[in-house]
Amino acid sequence: MARYTGPVCKVCRREGGKLFLKGQRCYTDKCAIVTRENPPGQHGQGRIRTSEYRIHLREKQKVRSTYGLSESQFKRYYEIARSQRGATGENLLVLLERRLDNIVYRSGFTTSRAEARQLIDHGHFRVNSRKTDIPSYLVKAGDVIEVKEKSKTLHAIVEALEIREQRGSAEWIEVDANARKATVKALPERKDLPMAVEERLIVEFYSK
Repeated sequence: MARYTGPVCKVCRREGGKLFLKGQRCYTDKCAIVTRENPPGQHGQGRIRTSEYRIHLREKQKVRSTYGLSESQFKRYYEIARSQRGATGENLLVLLERRLDNIVYRSGFTTSRAEARQLIDHGHFRVNSRKTDIPSYLVKAGDVIEVKEKSKTLHAIVEALEIREQRGSAEWIEVDANARKATVKALPERKDLPMAVEERLIVEFYSK
């Protein structure tokens, strides 16, 4: 299944909460969740039949959409998480958080993960002083992510940093906004991830 390229506000409405896919708009009163809380479609305001399968599916889709992954990519991360020691659900979330596009977003250099992917693809970021244009690159503790010198005044980055305080920041990432640099102090633990998600439902979905 290819990555979704349609209206992202519909995704948030379908999942019933903000996934912060639209960038700065998500932090204003124009957010679709604020203006139209009901699910999209002509039957969005009607009763939705719930089932155990639907509950598991929606939880999986919510996380997949949050990180902007295709089904095959998400399933691959799940298999890696399952092969690691510890709780599979927590391993999965940590793996997703370690993606370079997520680190760039969490550091406040972009207003969405989609924007982070685009800037990384175009070579605007370096990891440990090396050009890295792979959004799925998995960072490690101690890695330093910085904006390329010529890109430090890029409008998208400057604009994102202006609302960084409003968004909040991850405690496991140390950010020097003036130097356009972020350091991964340590890999996150489940308690460090403010996501309203029940990862056990994702594990149960793939375990069936």
